[in-house]
Amino acid sequence: MSVLVNKDSKIIVQGFTGSEGTFHASQMIEYGTNVVGGVTPGKGGTSHLDRPVFNTVKDAVDQAGADTSIIFVPPAFAADAIMEAADAGIKVIIAITEGIPVADMIKANNYVKKRNSRLIGPNCPGVITPGEAKVGIMPGFVFKKGTVGIVSKSGTLTYEAADQVVKQGLGITTAIGIGGDPIIGTTTKEAVELLMNDPETEAIIMIGEIGGQLEADAARWVKADGNRKPVIGFIAGETAPAGRTMGHAGAIVGGSDDTAAAKKQIMRDNGIHVVDSPAEIGKKVKEVLG
Repeated sequence: MSVLVNKDSKIIVQGFTGSEGTFHASQMIEYGTNVVGGVTPGKGGTSHLDRPVFNTVKDAVDQAGADTSIIFVPPAFAADAIMEAADAGIKVIIAITEGIPVADMIKANNYVKKRNSRLIGPNCPGVITPGEAKVGIMPGFVFKKGTVGIVSKSGTLTYEAADQVVKQGLGITTAIGIGGDPIIGTTTKEAVELLMNDPETEAIIMIGEIGGQLEADAARWVKADGNRKPVIGFIAGETAPAGRTMGHAGAIVGGSDDTAAAKKQIMRDNGIHVVDSPAEIGKKVKEVLG
């Protein structure tokens, strides 16, 4: 059991023959991910990395049975790539591209929601189910199979948390990098909910950052859901100067509830085990799982 991606996922790469697509697709294939091909308009019928290239996502769905897509398309065309994937019936769309215009993402996000597809990202590291599928840009060797799920706005903190969990003798069910942009397809709450409903996940690490309401919404949902599984939380950006936009496009403090201190308090009030430093994540998970 896993969420979003597993060994049976049939994955295509949009932007397959570009430099980013080529590099990360080859890493995914090396990891053992079931990459069934890729899409580069105009190059259909050729082969790349010993996989077929298709002109359209629909061709990849019809001919290779693709159900999952990872997108390495330049920002100006990435929203169209997302909508094309949804239109072709792809169920899980993972957009790695950074810098997609917000207006484009609003349109693409609404389009995906109407088509029963799940969008992860954009501006995210992707999703990994250790030992089964790496659909993203994360270093696969860091992740070992286990019972801890990860939901994170930060790519590097996803890898850091996984490394700490593994060093405690534990492992990961699925790690979901949701992305740090203002408009993302899957929220913290939705990703936590997926892991909460996964029978193999025993604890969830939730990594957020200053700005926005995503972590507060997730924390309130966890409590309303009955705190069925322990959630370990960390918020990045405690030392950010007030009123300054930093890092991710979504890390903009708009009000008193958006600061790290306020978010951590909301999380604690809703039964989440909050750590003050990312260095404490692994130890806290071990302690909570006993």
